[in-house]
Amino acid sequence: MRILLVEDNQALAEGLSTLLRGSGYAVDVVADGASAEAVAVAETYDLVILDLNLPEMDGLDVLRSMRSRQNRAAVMILTARGAPEERVRGLDLGADDYMIKPFDISEFEARIRMLMRRQAGLRSSVVQFGGVMLDLTSRTFTSAGVPLDIPARELALLELLFLRAGKVVSKDAIVGSLTGFDEDLSANAIEQYVSRLRRRLAPHGLTVRTARGIGYYLETATAG
Repeated sequence: MRILLVEDNQALAEGLSTLLRGSGYAVDVVADGASAEAVAVAETYDLVILDLNLPEMDGLDVLRSMRSRQNRAAVMILTARGAPEERVRGLDLGADDYMIKPFDISEFEARIRMLMRRQAGLRSSVVQFGGVMLDLTSRTFTSAGVPLDIPARELALLELLFLRAGKVVSKDAIVGSLTGFDEDLSANAIEQYVSRLRRRLAPHGLTVRTARGIGYYLETATAG
């Protein structure tokens, strides 16, 4: 899933972006409020992690601007401003979560997983399709209790298809979800990932089918 990290502390931004990319998320980073507002208009994100004390434009103004444009990305405010009235204001403006610095990394990761489940409309952290199960907490796939060994980029693609099982996911949506705005993912690269996933999933009764000219969808192997 795709995340926008808005943080003007360079060391913290680098640490968090490395952590999130290591977990398989596509992450874009901006360091000021004006850039955050512009990028949120131009790009589509599942989650925005938003500092408040930003150069050029306060984070609450960024949030207000996002919600006024009906931007439905989940927003986690991550800030040192922890007064009750600040928290209430942020939540009333449309933030989905409010976390105060300094913070525990494990709790930070758990809150992100919670927000991603909410974005996907899921109550449980475990999702099943066919004979394969996805644990959103550990971001692992299993079949008959055995973990599937899937490289990070293919795993991110499978997760995207799995959470929309049976529905076509466009190539543009795949690119948008798997890459940041400083990355490129060609149609050929996507086809290679899909081809590898088909081979990995075949023993477990799932396949990725092509909606020609549109995108791909996950299906049980017997459905086609």
